[in-house]
Amino acid sequence: MQLFYLENPKDEIILSAEESKHATKVLRKKEGDILNFTDGNGGFYKAEITLADSRKCRLKIVSSDQKEKQHNYHLHIAIAPTKNMDRFEWFLEKATEIGIDEITPIICSRSERKVIKTERGNRILLSAMKQSLKYHLPKLNEAISLTDFLKSNVDGSKYIAHRDDGEKLDLKSVNKTEKTLILIGPEGDFSQKEIDLALQKQFKAVSLGKTRLRTETAGLVAVHTVNIKN
Repeated sequence: MQLFYLENPKDEIILSAEESKHATKVLRKKEGDILNFTDGNGGFYKAEITLADSRKCRLKIVSSDQKEKQHNYHLHIAIAPTKNMDRFEWFLEKATEIGIDEITPIICSRSERKVIKTERGNRILLSAMKQSLKYHLPKLNEAISLTDFLKSNVDGSKYIAHRDDGEKLDLKSVNKTEKTLILIGPEGDFSQKEIDLALQKQFKAVSLGKTRLRTETAGLVAVHTVNIKN
C-alpha cells in the first residue's frame, strides 16, 4: 500500500507537483483509482482521482476512518544532536519506523552541534511515517538547552542514560508507564553537573546495556527497548 500525507483533510484534494508526478507517472494512477492518505493524527482517508494531471492531480475523499496508534504509550526522547547530521537524521527515521511520539533536540555543555533544521527533520519524520505505513506523525520540538528543558514539568516516568559509574536501573527491567521520557546525551556524554541536575529533577539513571553506544544508537536502543515491552 502507498500512503500519502494530507495535512488538512477537505472534500477535494490537490496534490503537490511532486506528489502528482509520483502518483501519475511512477505509480501510473489514473482517473477513478483510489489513493490512501493519513493526516498524521490517526485519520485514514481513501480518495478517488478525478483528474490525473501530472502537475496538479485532483481527488475527492470517498471514505474516512480513525486508526488507533500502534503502541499504547507516549514515548518522548530528548536527545543531543550529533556532530554528523546524517546520524541524527538516521535516528529520526528509524525511531519513527519503530514507534515514537515526541523528540526534543537538547543542547548540552559538550554538544558539538547546536543548530537543528527543524523543517528538514519534519520532512524526514513524514517520509518515514508514510514508508512504514503509520498514521501518527511524531512531534519534533525546537532545539532547547538541557538546562531550560529540565525546568519544564513533565508527567510520567523520567530517565537519563549516561555512561558514568554508579547505581542504575536496566531500562529493559523498568515497568512501562503511560508516558516515558528518556534523556540521551552527546558524543562526550552529559557533564556531571547535568547528570546531578537531572537527578535533582527526579530523573532516574538507566543503563542501555554493557557496550558503549554512539548517541544515535543509544537513542534507537531506548526506543526499541520501550517498544518491545509494549
